Amino acid sequence: MTQSTQTTGSSNPSNANMLSPFHLAVQVHDIAAARKFYGELLGCPEGRSAETWVDFDFFGHQFVCHLNEKKSAHSIHYNEVDGHGVPVPHFGIVLPMERWTELAEKFKAKGVEFEIAPYIRFQGEPGEQGTMFFFDPSGNAIEIKGFQNMDSLFAK
Repeated sequence: MTQSTQTTGSSNPSNANMLSPFHLAVQVHDIAAARKFYGELLGCPEGRSAETWVDFDFFGHQFVCHLNEKKSAHSIHYNEVDGHGVPVPHFGIVLPMERWTELAEKFKAKGVEFEIAPYIRFQGEPGEQGTMFFFDPSGNAIEIKGFQNMDSLFAK
């Protein structure tokens, strides 16, 4: 494995540009709805697929939706973070603040129903970040974060 693609697990912020893509697979109740949501709304290019699953390029990461027609969105837990109930489990992406702002405006214009509307969390504190939460059509919670300075991703 080359240095440029190896993830060291270090907390050194200079390693942020050397992260390896993650692979995440989630259950969805409807492949067509997943294609519309991830492909059309989020703009994730589609990769390989079959009748019961589809790969997406989720901001450079391999994200797979697997069909489970019995999937239910009724089992969601919430933890309090910065005065908001954060759905758990959730997944997402960390972006530069400019890109985060662009997506927030796009999602608002498209009528995305936010679980937590876009706002700045931990304002004026270490780790200040933009955040927004929403659900896909199958009830999978997604968080999109934005940072002015990626070196503050793990700031205490």
